[in-house]
Amino acid sequence: MPVPLDGLPERVTIYEVGPRDGLQNESAVVPVAVKAEFVRRLAAAGLRVIETTSFVRPDRVPQLADAEELLAALPRGPGRPVLVPNLRGLDRALAAGVTEIAIFASATETFARRNLNRTVDESLDMFAPVVERARAEGLWVRGYLSMVCGDPWEGDVPIEQVVAVARRLVDLGCSELSLGDTIGVGTPGQVTALVGATVAAGIDVERIAVHFHDTYGQALANTLAALRAGVTTVDASAGGLGGCPFARSATGNLATEDLVWMLDGLGVETGVDLTALVETSVWLAGELGRPSPSRVVRALAKERNR
Repeated sequence: MPVPLDGLPERVTIYEVGPRDGLQNESAVVPVAVKAEFVRRLAAAGLRVIETTSFVRPDRVPQLADAEELLAALPRGPGRPVLVPNLRGLDRALAAGVTEIAIFASATETFARRNLNRTVDESLDMFAPVVERARAEGLWVRGYLSMVCGDPWEGDVPIEQVVAVARRLVDLGCSELSLGDTIGVGTPGQVTALVGATVAAGIDVERIAVHFHDTYGQALANTLAALRAGVTTVDASAGGLGGCPFARSATGNLATEDLVWMLDGLGVETGVDLTALVETSVWLAGELGRPSPSRVVRALAKERNR
């Protein structure tokens, strides 16, 4: 039963990351035909923004080595961003007809080294020409910022450190900034303070998205805190798939179904058909050979099978 709460947005955009952030963490490579069907089913369920793949080096993330083949199997159009790590990745994305990209930076030095083999400064220098060229080509650019609530090697990450890197990403030309709690250690007070400090640094709240992992069961609580702070774009992964291959303590993403269940109950519009989305995750779980980690998927699938 929908019961609205004061201080929440009327509508939330769900930025679906399952096909990229979810499947990149699979131990086995998922066939292109399955990936394409996954994207089509997500779109049919009402998800308008679906991050489809990544143009990373195949030896780094072999699960996404088929990026060109996957995009060729799908209709072109808006709402299909891809991750690009460098100018070579951007070249591949442009050749594939992509119109929206994302880059992936770190708020901490250790993760920047482990993920990008560069310091934070060096990684931003690498991204600068990528964003410049992408914008010149008319592309929309998102900037991911990881480890915003904690780092498995460095521990607590000062909010001012996160905001400083966030400001630099926006200054590069990113239209949207996704704040990522990569290892899922954040709590609502921290999220509220982080969003507030980011806005105070001159970044419009309309440009801020949040990306939570559910390692400690805080993803939904943190999402609610972000919404109350004015955020209206939330990253999620169908079925709760995902993690990070370069930070082993990072478990699954916030499940899209769990997010939609909460937002439906709050009377917040998403445009997503929860029944169709659950059916999609049940189907994908069958393809992957294991049950979905999403609590809503498990509950509704069990109820359907009674």
